[in-house]
Amino acid sequence: MAIVRVPDEGRTIEGDGAVAAFLGSQGIAYERWSARPLGQGATSADVLAAYGGEVEDLKRSGGYVTADVIDVRPGTEGLEAMLAKFRREHWHDEDEVRFILEGRGVFHIHPRGGPVFAIEVGPGDLIRVPRGTWHWFDLCADRRIRAIRLFQDPSGWTPHYTDSGAEAGREPVCLGPAWVAGS
Repeated sequence: MAIVRVPDEGRTIEGDGAVAAFLGSQGIAYERWSARPLGQGATSADVLAAYGGEVEDLKRSGGYVTADVIDVRPGTEGLEAMLAKFRREHWHDEDEVRFILEGRGVFHIHPRGGPVFAIEVGPGDLIRVPRGTWHWFDLCADRRIRAIRLFQDPSGWTPHYTDSGAEAGREPVCLGPAWVAGS
């Protein structure tokens, strides 16, 4: 279950309906997908086969031409360099679509007419950040994420950095559903 925080307003938004409504008002699509039973050693091909119907529906509706699975763990080679690229505010010429299978991460969104907000995503969350949206991403403390990604350009997306500095001083504070429920 995704959690949205708007730090400048001291606001936290939780619950699938409330999160989807808030994100929809910002032009960001959010859905929850049911988990498929996948074994511990499920390959990328196994994952894409298990979610094949949903992936094909997204391809048709969003003009996506390819899908893959990213699998990042604390021991992933070059992890810090990869994260350094994602932690800088940027935008893309195409949508950024992610369905989270394992782990947690935070998308910070910087609307041009409003305060920065953070979307913590975890297993079962599908998010579509539209092309041109200023944002950055980081992993939560477990430094783990496995996700299906969809692309409109088969060669993948290229970040265009804003150099606004909006990401400075904003840590990926991952609360998780257990923390929110207990607060």
